[in-house]
Amino acid sequence: MATMKAVRFHEYGGPDVLRFEDAPRPDPAADEVLIRVHASGVNPVDWKIRAGRARRWRSYNLPLIPGWDVSGVVEAVGSEAKRLKPGDEVYSRPDLTRNGSYAEYIVVRESEVALKPKSMDHVVAAAIPLAGLTAWQALFDGDRLQSGQTILIHAAAGGVGSFAVQMAKLRGARVIGTASPRNHEFLKSLGADEVVDYNRVKFEDAVHDVDMVLDTMGSHDDIQDRSWKVLRPGGILVGILDMPSDEKAAEHGVRKAHVLVRADVPQLEEIAKLADAGKIKPVIQAVLPLAEARQAQEMSATGHTRGKIVLRVV
Repeated sequence: MATMKAVRFHEYGGPDVLRFEDAPRPDPAADEVLIRVHASGVNPVDWKIRAGRARRWRSYNLPLIPGWDVSGVVEAVGSEAKRLKPGDEVYSRPDLTRNGSYAEYIVVRESEVALKPKSMDHVVAAAIPLAGLTAWQALFDGDRLQSGQTILIHAAAGGVGSFAVQMAKLRGARVIGTASPRNHEFLKSLGADEVVDYNRVKFEDAVHDVDMVLDTMGSHDDIQDRSWKVLRPGGILVGILDMPSDEKAAEHGVRKAHVLVRADVPQLEEIAKLADAGKIKPVIQAVLPLAEARQAQEMSATGHTRGKIVLRVV
């Protein structure tokens, strides 16, 4: 059996359960492609699954390879994979229920894989899929955000937030973000019109009558509960962690939505075009080797990452 280097955990727990070890190299099924991983983006979902937080709604077979952001080169294709070919440079947000990309190789359904942005190397491209798709789907699915509207983005300097700021500006919206002072100028460089220092000011005292709130924080510090009152009547609160309450939405005369990011090749292709045109850029705080996945997850878990952390595999 062919093997590869991978980071896996054999039991749920803290960062210390991660092991850099030999693992079986996967073979692509008929509808899959085998990708030689060049880089893997690190996301909060990686360490949340490792810690066992997903066990209430999803069953995993251990050991598990985390990591659901990948950029690499197609090594082989299954018999039913017709769109991609060996040698294609691709990126993807693979299925969160399967082994991930903290490894030298990963198999992904062809229907989840797009050609990566041509202008970017794999390390930069690996920072895009999961956070970029989350922001895109939160803002644009159902035409939630329109030109001329105002949006409040919580944790605007984070992985999802930094993409959302750029995408909202491209749509022609007025963008308000919450962030610590060290990120204020950075967010303005991405296009934010106003930044609220959550350490000094309660955002609900400073922001009023917005058309949309993008809640990337959920129950942390009661962010979601405090967000309802900043919306104008008929506005919308979109959560990417905790499900917004039907009752609270009705009470405040607003709408709500919940986004659980899904793989979407046309959206990845559109994001790649914008990236190649210089209209969207991933923000990367740190690049670490695969063997230092534990440190990468510890950094992510602080909740104070600017943009993304990426693991370099090749």
